Amino acid sequence: MQRRSFLTKSAAGATAAALSAPALAQSQPAISWRLTSSFPKTLDTIFGACDKFTKRVAELTGGKFVIRAFAAGEIVPGFQVLDAVQAGTVEMGHTPSYYYFGKDPAFAFDCAVPFGLTSRQQTAWFDQGGGRELMREFFKGYGIVNFMAGNTGTQMGGFYRKEIRSVADMKGLKMRVAGFAGRVMERMGVVPQQIPAGDLYAALEKGTIDAAEWVGPYDDEKLGLARVAPHYYAPGWWEAGPQLSFYINHKEWDKLPKEYQAAIEAASYECHVVMQAEYDAKNPAALARLLKAGIKLHTFSKDIMDEAYKVTQQVMEEEAAKNAKFKKIYEPWKRFRQDQNQWASVAEATMQNYLISMGRK
Repeated sequence: MQRRSFLTKSAAGATAAALSAPALAQSQPAISWRLTSSFPKTLDTIFGACDKFTKRVAELTGGKFVIRAFAAGEIVPGFQVLDAVQAGTVEMGHTPSYYYFGKDPAFAFDCAVPFGLTSRQQTAWFDQGGGRELMREFFKGYGIVNFMAGNTGTQMGGFYRKEIRSVADMKGLKMRVAGFAGRVMERMGVVPQQIPAGDLYAALEKGTIDAAEWVGPYDDEKLGLARVAPHYYAPGWWEAGPQLSFYINHKEWDKLPKEYQAAIEAASYECHVVMQAEYDAKNPAALARLLKAGIKLHTFSKDIMDEAYKVTQQVMEEEAAKNAKFKKIYEPWKRFRQDQNQWASVAEATMQNYLISMGRK
């Protein structure tokens, strides 16, 4: 399978010129697919990637390749997207891969692990640093071809019913937190819960859980969590740059004409870029609205961050020692992260920190 051959010759925005829609309409078959998402339609930026993707594929194929997007629960629940694509219930899915941590922790590398890569670094790893090849080999065992499908940027640490000042305050805390973070949090005394977005408000309001993390200000505001848990924490150290993914059933992918495969690759790449831009544009205003509404903004204390980092390294090394698939991805990923952070410290972080300091004067 060629890696976006035509994308190496032109920017994603020029892909319409690379594919001749009229020619395709005359010579290619009409194909109809279904795409199931892990998200509700109310989360317009995340679920919106599905709408943008399906529209773009149709445009690039002269309307001959039609993909219908379905929200979580319309075909299968949000946490069953992988199973649905693998079984052929649907041809395609949109989901964060760390939802399937319970099947194999290696899934998390396709999305995010605690103290992992930022959004730019994640894209660089997947697109240029060997991540695509490693993850494609892993997903092949599940009969799936995976594509980048967006990134939220570094997420927030969530809403808490009470203030969390130290590691001791985390003992017994019932928190909605997914994937690898749940295993790390558990060792820090937290009781992790995996709850869909639509159920978070009720769980917090009733006290079923004490804290919940979702994405960031724009989406968190929509869920209304600030009304029942006033303490808002940063950063989401378990999600420095969580990547969303499109899953395609491998057998269905192999049936597609190459021109349709190219359309999928182009459209997914465009959606990946647009999602990050949307969140970066929308989050500042949303945070300002939350602050005006009375939330109390905090950063996690250094002892919480240090303990979380220490436990994360222990958990990662333990998993690598017993899971060959995990280790095969983890070792080169770890080297890539080290190189990226050394480079970031030279120019990117220095410039960003200076601008932040000047903005506070």
